[in-house]
Amino acid sequence: MIYDIIIIGAGASGLMCASQIKNKSICIIDSNPKIGAKIKISGGAKCNITNKIMGIDKFLGDSNFIKSYLERFNEKDLLEFLNTNGVYPNLNPKIVKGTYFCNSSSDVINMFTKLTSHCKFRLSTKVLDVEYGDNYIIQTDKGDIEGKKLIVASGGLSYASIGGSDIGFKIAEKFGHTINRLDPALVGFTVQKDQFWFKELSGLSVDVKIKVLDKTVVGKMLFTHKGCSGPAILTTSLYWKKGNFSIDFLPNKDSYLPKRFKQQIKDLDIDLRNYIMAPAGNFGYTKAEVTKGGISTKEVNNNFESKLQKNLYFIGEVLDVTGELGGYNFQWAFSSGYCINN
Repeated sequence: MIYDIIIIGAGASGLMCASQIKNKSICIIDSNPKIGAKIKISGGAKCNITNKIMGIDKFLGDSNFIKSYLERFNEKDLLEFLNTNGVYPNLNPKIVKGTYFCNSSSDVINMFTKLTSHCKFRLSTKVLDVEYGDNYIIQTDKGDIEGKKLIVASGGLSYASIGGSDIGFKIAEKFGHTINRLDPALVGFTVQKDQFWFKELSGLSVDVKIKVLDKTVVGKMLFTHKGCSGPAILTTSLYWKKGNFSIDFLPNKDSYLPKRFKQQIKDLDIDLRNYIMAPAGNFGYTKAEVTKGGISTKEVNNNFESKLQKNLYFIGEVLDVTGELGGYNFQWAFSSGYCINN
């Protein structure tokens, strides 16, 4: 059988895309045994699906490119789409201001199971290579699949345990696309010798304000046995490249420093309002929530089709668009999946 459309990736962008396509034969390929593997584990299994405070300043990438799609399908549109289909997220700013969480990630997966019932799924199937002649031939570990159009929604390198891989980037490179530098993002930092005292505070969380490049990040910082993590650090990792950033451990007049923290630093010469540090590195893709960088958005047109190869499309995390912590990456996945068809 020759499918009208083949989608690589049964995550947020691929499922949203498929849900919008009617009267076409669609095959969705994913290496996981069930759809929505990343949706399932996100937000503590409650799926932090979008954010009330939406804007291009919450994303790393080409601002004009990002803006055009967020205007066409924004957070209000997503919430309306979810409500219409029986999913009712609630505002819960406990971790990141403005974040919407679902009652359960399973609600989103069950919704897409119904909305994609017209699709043929090839799960537990690994894509090995792609060839193009008259049609696309997707070579998998379970045989070839042929289709007229190919939509790559395979995500990035993070979460290899649930199928994160470089296949989307390999396909893009094969057809001449530029891959902007890839790095783990929304990830904790390892520390240098000057910050070894962090490890003695493992498990402790404090409120901080971090200045990294031209960004200011406010939130919780968690000390770990490897260095530091927590919402503020994860978002900082999106913008940090190398060198220093500063931490204000007293971000507001009501700031509270735990006794354990004060005890640890009493013999250290630390400026609590402007503590300068340069991470040794980060915890890597196994701990990263997303992949920063990706396929250059200059090489796709306004409905995500490749400018270099006909009937080839890229959506979601595989593109060089990355959001902060707090539902922004899901919003991008859903916006790109929706806009490719609307």
